Amino acid sequence: MADEARPLVEVRGLKKHFVKGRDIWGRPTSVLRAVDGVSFHIRKGETFGLVGESGSGKSTVGRCILRLYDYTDGEVRFDGQDLSRLGDKQLKPFRRRIQSIFQDPYSSLNPGMNVLELIGEPMNIHGLYPGKEERAEVIAGLLEKVGLKRDHLYRYPHEFSGGQRQRISIARALSVRPEFVICDEPISALDVSVQAQVVNMLEDLQDEFGLTYLFIAHDLAMVRHISDRIGVMYRGRLVEVADSDELYDNPLHPYTQALLSAIPVPDPRAEIRRIRYEPHDWTGEPAELREVSPGHFVALS
Repeated sequence: MADEARPLVEVRGLKKHFVKGRDIWGRPTSVLRAVDGVSFHIRKGETFGLVGESGSGKSTVGRCILRLYDYTDGEVRFDGQDLSRLGDKQLKPFRRRIQSIFQDPYSSLNPGMNVLELIGEPMNIHGLYPGKEERAEVIAGLLEKVGLKRDHLYRYPHEFSGGQRQRISIARALSVRPEFVICDEPISALDVSVQAQVVNMLEDLQDEFGLTYLFIAHDLAMVRHISDRIGVMYRGRLVEVADSDELYDNPLHPYTQALLSAIPVPDPRAEIRRIRYEPHDWTGEPAELREVSPGHFVALS
């Protein structure tokens, strides 16, 4: 259950623009507005889902929160501190408190390091568990918590399946005792048979360690399962934010309706009768989010 006090994470008017082209004087001639004025908050202990089609800007939001990208404009506040104003040295303690799990478990792990080294590297950076024996024991405990075994400590990434590699990535993220974890499509590269296992494990770890999640994904059904609230992104902007069940039961924005209508249902006859929406059916101008019912915000002109 999320804490109703001050949000742990606050995103205010976040913008991230990429220059696509310049003239001979170096002035921008073309700009991609990947994120264009996004605002939301995440309460402590909550899972906030962020959904949208590829290119909507949701992963860019996550990377901006991590300060992997500098912002074009806006603020990201973590526990009340504006991260955009901090230098690398000042950011270091916040980088321990904010960790990430990336989409591709095949490229996010260094193939030349074994599991002990992979999970121990963040600990070394942040000065945690300096004793070799203590560190190995802590890492072995983390492996067990993510469903792996102690005898995996000295194996290398190529010796594991995709699901096992993602479990190693999760253990690595947890190794520095973070408070907030950005899950950037952590199941999309996995077999369907293991996706639910990983999501259930993330929920168990959240309860055990008191974690707060930003869960970015394409799988709308899975997002509903894990999220307390959900934000829908379209062309770099948030078009709807609501509690999970409210969003799915009462979608108000045409783009949200289009996304939900694309979720297949197991009954072929019901599937044929369903009303289909297309994202291009909505041609309205970008609008600010406004609250239409308690906790339900939508951007419609």
